[in-house]
Amino acid sequence: MAYFSHTLLLNVGADKAWDALRDVGNLHTRLVRGFVVECEFDGSARLLTFANGVRATERIVAISEPDRRVSWSAISERIAHHNASAQVAPEGPGSCRFTWSVDVLPDSIAPSIEAMVQAGLQSIKRTLEQEGAA
Repeated sequence: MAYFSHTLLLNVGADKAWDALRDVGNLHTRLVRGFVVECEFDGSARLLTFANGVRATERIVAISEPDRRVSWSAISERIAHHNASAQVAPEGPGSCRFTWSVDVLPDSIAPSIEAMVQAGLQSIKRTLEQEGAA
């Protein structure tokens, strides 16, 4: 099983980043604007359309307020197993760390999933920091 985790320093407070992350039905407008272009959320799963045309269904596993952590799993014919989480941690006044971790099978799709995560993290940085500057 492939595993990877990436952490990004954001120039926004942890409360602001957490508020956007936990709003799992509106990530296309609040968290990853331009990376995810559409999100349909039914209360337990979301159907995402990415800017590159890829569509994915993700089941929300948990939203942990005390840990500022959201976990989800992707449901797909080409993915045997997928579990991911994102977590926000305060770093100092007006900044935080955003960590996105993924377990995925088969190993052969890990590079493409990891590339999407890296693009998603850059979108998070742009979305939250531009909104904070406005």
